[in-house]
Amino acid sequence: MKQLIIALRVTLVFASLTGVAYPLVVTGLSRVIFPHQSDGSLIERGGKVVGSELIGQKFTRPEYFQGRPSAAGNDGYDGLASGGSNLGPTNQALIDRVKGDAKKFRDSNPTATAPLPADLLTASGSGLDPDISPASAQVQIPRVAAARGMSVDALRELVASHTEGRQFGILGEPRVNVLKLNLALDQAAPLKK
Repeated sequence: MKQLIIALRVTLVFASLTGVAYPLVVTGLSRVIFPHQSDGSLIERGGKVVGSELIGQKFTRPEYFQGRPSAAGNDGYDGLASGGSNLGPTNQALIDRVKGDAKKFRDSNPTATAPLPADLLTASGSGLDPDISPASAQVQIPRVAAARGMSVDALRELVASHTEGRQFGILGEPRVNVLKLNLALDQAAPLKK
């Protein structure tokens, strides 16, 4: 019985330390040191939250840049259903989806005759990737420029100014945050209502 009481006390102490104290300390520190990130890196416009820097959104209108396909949830971009499709490269459902996405992209971007960047056709592991490659942004420029009535050169400059390099100069690949780019696009060339 004495051993059981000692085991219960140790369990309660460690459960309190690792299950309550540690999470509270880490959460408190993150809110002080990284307040924007700890609140979800939310982006506001006009006092209204329009999205997060960290979670991709579905943009379908021709005057906006479009992100990667999403396998998260039935319609994609569902934060509660984050995850990939788990379909392998030889799975016919994946092959059909990629072919369908490629056709749909080429139909809405008729000037895109070169091979398409892979990230325009493949979902990320989470299904919620907020970024695309600079090549994926570049291939969409003619469509967006025509829909917005902007010059291609002005749009290229906007994409270049929103291209982030490798983290610390060595990690990852250059990328463009689709939400930030589309918000900058709305500021540079507002849509006529």
